[in-house]
Amino acid sequence: MTPPCRQPARRRTAVLRREAVLATVPVAVAALLGATGPAAGTAGAAGAGDPYFPLSGNGGYHVRHYDLTLRYHSDARELDGKAVLAARATQNLSRFDLDLTGLEVTGVTVDGLPAALRRHGQELVVTPRHTLRAGRDFRVTVAYHGTPKPVTDPDGSADGWIPTDDGAFVAGEPQGAMTWFPANSHPRDKSSYDITITVPQGRTAVANGVLLGQRTAHGNTTFHWRETQPMAAYLATATVGTFKVEQYTTHDGIHVYNAVDPREASRAAPVLKKLPSVLEWESTLFGPYPFRSAGAIVDHAPDVGYALETQTRPLYDSAPDTDTLVHETAHQWFGDSVSLTAWKDIWLNEGFATYAEWLYDEQHGGDSAQESFDALYAHPASDHLWDFPPGDPGGGENIFDTPVYARGAMTLHELRKAVGDRDFFRILRAWATEHRGGHGTTDQFVRLAEQISGKRLDGLFHTWLFTQGKPKNT
Repeated sequence: MTPPCRQPARRRTAVLRREAVLATVPVAVAALLGATGPAAGTAGAAGAGDPYFPLSGNGGYHVRHYDLTLRYHSDARELDGKAVLAARATQNLSRFDLDLTGLEVTGVTVDGLPAALRRHGQELVVTPRHTLRAGRDFRVTVAYHGTPKPVTDPDGSADGWIPTDDGAFVAGEPQGAMTWFPANSHPRDKSSYDITITVPQGRTAVANGVLLGQRTAHGNTTFHWRETQPMAAYLATATVGTFKVEQYTTHDGIHVYNAVDPREASRAAPVLKKLPSVLEWESTLFGPYPFRSAGAIVDHAPDVGYALETQTRPLYDSAPDTDTLVHETAHQWFGDSVSLTAWKDIWLNEGFATYAEWLYDEQHGGDSAQESFDALYAHPASDHLWDFPPGDPGGGENIFDTPVYARGAMTLHELRKAVGDRDFFRILRAWATEHRGGHGTTDQFVRLAEQISGKRLDGLFHTWLFTQGKPKNT
């Protein structure tokens, strides 16, 4: 996401508690049925256990693939959807939840059989005909429709399906995916995606990955997108608008797809021309680009106030500047390929992407990273920059605030000074490589930095990530 200086204060989720329900088979019956008979099961948790967003995500299963078929009536702002989730049970599962809000569900099946359904806040509670054994693959189909609306996050900003004057700006961080498809919506659960979107002829629908096909008939155009690499639900998009489209392939074989609102085209063009060189520069620093495709969606959405690193194709609310392009592109390594396990570790996304801006400026005729650090450190101890430590911001209302971005980047600069350039850039590259397509935590990053540098660094990270107030400059 873009640094806070280009966005309003970002991002409250009500905590709903539900007792787990034990579904049992009588012991005598189970003994007669044997191992092949019905299994006893328990309900999957209603959240992934993240303290900042307690109901985001769900327990008891992992979604391997989402197949989303959508039709958006942009003039009426109505969405028809069918979601097919290929999942695997991680426990004997008698019941499970999906995250979905604001849309009417007309039917749910599990492996083709109708399932019992009830709504509980943002939770779609599904009870299949039979307990799903741990390790079993199963398929959930959800039919739904309605007028999707964004959610309001703890800091007062909006995310999810955000209507625009010609379509929708679809940005899901941290909890907006549930406004347009049923999901296991926490970064811990990553999946591949097929997204097929039908929109009125003349509109373009842009999602993640590679465009597999486009066809027009009866006044509508259908776009089929596929992302094969693991992706967190908040990074999915299905943005709709009137766009000018540009496609090409870089010399490294990366397919680029840019969709730009004509009202932003003249200002966006000189910046988007830099995308191939930015991809090449970041690949040199961080390791090979982690996806097959890249690009940008530049919308005209003046009320949004931020950009987002939607996987493979960052989403901009207006024409970006070069720093924003560098920032969102860096997220493809730090945040998209290497994802969070808990939202408190958000500095691993935003601090890294902000420091990429500093490095780009340093190597392209701008301020050195030390000068960028010094300019921030000059802020007095009473400044908002020092209000909370970036390693645990304290709640969802703070995760997109200044300390996470700026003090997160300052932490990396302190690390660079402590270990030297050679080991510092080895650490960045190893982090992106060893956790590619997976997840990472702050503790894992600290251990990696210590392993590569051979130095004790716990004091440095404690001071810059977890200490209240302005740290003493070393």
